[in-house]
Amino acid sequence: MSTHATAAAPPSLVPVFVRLKLTLLRNGLRQSTGRTVAYVVSAVFGLLFTAGVVLGLVALRGTAHAGALTVILTALLTLGWAVMPLFFPSGDETLDPTRLVMLPLRPRPLIGALLATSLVGVGPLGTLAVVTGAVVAVADGTAAALVGVLAVVLVVLVCVALARAVATASVRLLTSRRGRDLAVLGGLFVALGFQGINIVAQRLGGPDGLSVLEPMGGVLRWVPPAAALGAVDDVGHGAYGRAAAGLALTALALGLLLWWWQRTLTTLMTAPDSSTLQAVEKDSARRAGGEERGLARLLPGGRTGTVMLRTLRYAWRDPKSKMSWAMSLGFGLLVPILYAAQGNGSIYTAFSASALLGLQMYNQFGQDTSAFWMVASTIATPRDAFEELRARALTLALVAVPYVTLVVVGTAAFIGPWSDFFQVYGLSLGLLGGLFATGAMASALFPYSIPSDGNKSVAPGQAGIAWISLFGGFLVASVLASPLLALTVWLHAAGLQGLLWVLLPVGAAYALGIATLGLKLAAPRVVARLPEILAAVSKG
Repeated sequence: MSTHATAAAPPSLVPVFVRLKLTLLRNGLRQSTGRTVAYVVSAVFGLLFTAGVVLGLVALRGTAHAGALTVILTALLTLGWAVMPLFFPSGDETLDPTRLVMLPLRPRPLIGALLATSLVGVGPLGTLAVVTGAVVAVADGTAAALVGVLAVVLVVLVCVALARAVATASVRLLTSRRGRDLAVLGGLFVALGFQGINIVAQRLGGPDGLSVLEPMGGVLRWVPPAAALGAVDDVGHGAYGRAAAGLALTALALGLLLWWWQRTLTTLMTAPDSSTLQAVEKDSARRAGGEERGLARLLPGGRTGTVMLRTLRYAWRDPKSKMSWAMSLGFGLLVPILYAAQGNGSIYTAFSASALLGLQMYNQFGQDTSAFWMVASTIATPRDAFEELRARALTLALVAVPYVTLVVVGTAAFIGPWSDFFQVYGLSLGLLGGLFATGAMASALFPYSIPSDGNKSVAPGQAGIAWISLFGGFLVASVLASPLLALTVWLHAAGLQGLLWVLLPVGAAYALGIATLGLKLAAPRVVARLPEILAAVSKG
């Protein structure tokens, strides 16, 4: 008998982690009936949607351009897996590697266990079904079917490994304030992406049909893991060399992802957290303080400059405020582009910039959340309230006026005609001034709380107040801008198109006047309703 004790082989982590995930999922669903119902309903709808996609892919079998469609669909599916960890970094506690730092686990077996755990769930099942449907749509012959089986495995593994690698590489960023800001702003790009998909879908319904996808499909078929679907199509057409290259690219991508994942996991579990580096934090705070002092020097003195600086800080630092600003800026520019791309472009679509930026004036005090009590302590007279509202309006105008100018000029240059520039610009400024006026009044009369946590923008029980504030105020602002619209109609009806330029100075003056009047009317109401405002905005 050997004198050396035989070391027992360590148990496999895969079944342990799989059971852990199933247990956490089961216990999570047991917490409440509502959570169980929400999970089941979302899973059912997700699977029904997946079934519809699969049936559609199967129905395309044998069509001329099915290969391009499946390649693009696989690329979009992979992109979705890559970005989901950025929006839901804590969606699955079993996949958060920071919870495993104190355990004596090596990265390589841990990666295998995490990869197997990631394959358990509705998402991987749906991905497996969609990729299988894509293979059925393009596989032509026994050889293509065999390659398709390998392609399905590679695509699913690449998608899951990509999501896990991205989550591991960015887990510390996403759990910080800046990371949460990034996730919130990422919603803007998702919305833009959906609009792009909408445009492509409309083009697919045209006379060219699926043929419009061929140029993009020709490029993406060399990008893993879509290259694996391209390989299935190539085998069916006898292009075995191209097929081998596509499979090799996908396998290489999987290997590189696993290697990157292992490196980032090792770094995460051995490197110190930046929160322990106090010197770095102090240096960052010192630099940030220098930037703030530089910005403060550019603003007016007194209460106006202080409020403007505070509002700009909220817009930059608070995730909810940053998201609101980003959505307004993004969609204000996106609307004219989308209409132009669909062939319905008009210079009048530039009104979207004024409408969306002007809505930022609404619920001014609710944006402060529970910190509004510090602002309320400085408001004792209508003059104090007027200066507070005026400073907030000036901050918004600091961004809105140049932005509206840029959108109107760009729309006139790329869509035209230039002859309508002055009237559109003047009407845009008038609408912006009306929204400033009604936004100030709505902030005083219909304040509501914005929860600091979660994705909700209105506290429970205050949705009705928010709807009245936003849509009622927007309707009143449109009525306030009607004199400018009436002047525009009269100049056209009287054949005085040569005088349309007057709408620009008249619109600017009208905007300034109506906004100032709205601020003055709202100021005494702020003072009179200060306790109610404070109670309303502090509910979240």
